[in-house]
Amino acid sequence: MAIKEKFRLLGVDPGSNVLGYAIIEVENKAIKLLDMGAINMRSFQEQQHKLKKIFEDLQLIIGQFQPKEMAIEAPFYGNNVQSMLKLGRAQGVAIAAAITKGVAITEYSPKKIKQAVTGNGNASKEQVAAMLKNILKQDIDSQSLDATDALATVICHYFQSDTVLGKGGNYKDWSAFIKDNPQRKG
Repeated sequence: MAIKEKFRLLGVDPGSNVLGYAIIEVENKAIKLLDMGAINMRSFQEQQHKLKKIFEDLQLIIGQFQPKEMAIEAPFYGNNVQSMLKLGRAQGVAIAAAITKGVAITEYSPKKIKQAVTGNGNASKEQVAAMLKNILKQDIDSQSLDATDALATVICHYFQSDTVLGKGGNYKDWSAFIKDNPQRKG
């Protein structure tokens, strides 16, 4: 009799006003969405209060779900330097929240995440959300795009990971994953 091991993974889409998160559970290559949502910091005026909220809320989420690993979206270069700095701080605090709880961290570029989930590195947020619905075979339309971006990040990590999850390889895109996992085909 094979022992079934479950692994939980956390995905984070960092933001300075809204941070998306998603928790999945993996068992025998099956993905189950446990929780997803957004941490809203728009009510805070001061940046340090926003960062404290990110740290505390992620620590609570990690404490509740006990993920083994966290995948986080890397900030991308934009024209607004101040926005980039704020986003980098939010990402750093999210990473610190996970590290202090002993959670391993992997970072992915937005293009890599879209490529892994949809097969198109230039896919829209709506296209990513639609593919996630297909992958998980459940409705996620009511969720915010920040939360679905976090879910895409953690699904990308699952597809790319060859760690203790033992899925048998790295996948450069959705079609490569389907080839090895025909039962996941929409």
